[in-house]
Amino acid sequence: MPDAITSPQNPRIKNLLKLQQKSSERRAQGLTIIEGLRELTIARGAGVAVPALFVCPELAGEQRQQELRALFGKGETEWFEVSKAVFEKVAYREGSDGVLALAKPPLRTLGQLQLPATPLLLVLEAVEKPGNLGAILRTADAAQATAVIVCDPRTDLFNPNAIRSSIGCSFTVPTVATTREELLSWCKQNGIKTYAAALTDRAVAYTTCDFRGPTALVMGTEADGLTPELMQACDQTIIIPMRGAIDSLNVSTATAILTFEAVRQREG
Repeated sequence: MPDAITSPQNPRIKNLLKLQQKSSERRAQGLTIIEGLRELTIARGAGVAVPALFVCPELAGEQRQQELRALFGKGETEWFEVSKAVFEKVAYREGSDGVLALAKPPLRTLGQLQLPATPLLLVLEAVEKPGNLGAILRTADAAQATAVIVCDPRTDLFNPNAIRSSIGCSFTVPTVATTREELLSWCKQNGIKTYAAALTDRAVAYTTCDFRGPTALVMGTEADGLTPELMQACDQTIIIPMRGAIDSLNVSTATAILTFEAVRQREG
């Protein structure tokens, strides 16, 4: 094992910070950052390649290091020890467990998705908050949705904060970034009915819809909702009836409600 990294000026540490802060660097290098043993274990279970591992022994402790040694066989991954002072500069969450890795995220296209007879797809338009993306990925994993598809994303699918918010479900659920036009064409080709969650005159309550067939639940941003172009192109507009003073829910909450209604119908 190389000597412990004790300087924040170390080139590897500088690169970690670039990858953490810049989506352009993540795209250019084909890498992202996973922090936390739990998330890393889930990613490895999904077959994600991990070229390098950065461990702070003081924070990780012997038990976690033993688990890491079991997780990564000899020669598979470079292992670097990092001092606590340096690790705290690259850790992006409080109470870190001292484990951080470089990973190669799986990049897919729509054509690469393996569709069952009745797919259940979660579609997000222009998602910009990694926390919302991560929460929706957790819902998709819990519901065993076919995939999460993001149209014209404003944050990359493997943003480190999205991975953290998803608790590693970024790697358990197939994800695809695409355009609105490609999505709509692909859905029609595959006989997938699109349901746009939006407040419109033609919207119907989600509980009146039949989600047992091939289904795509299409969600917009919290600030702006769906673009008119995508909303009008969908087969049906749906709403979650609001009984209080507000007229909408957090997008991740709304997605969870619609998703598990589809699951309920399919299991009924």
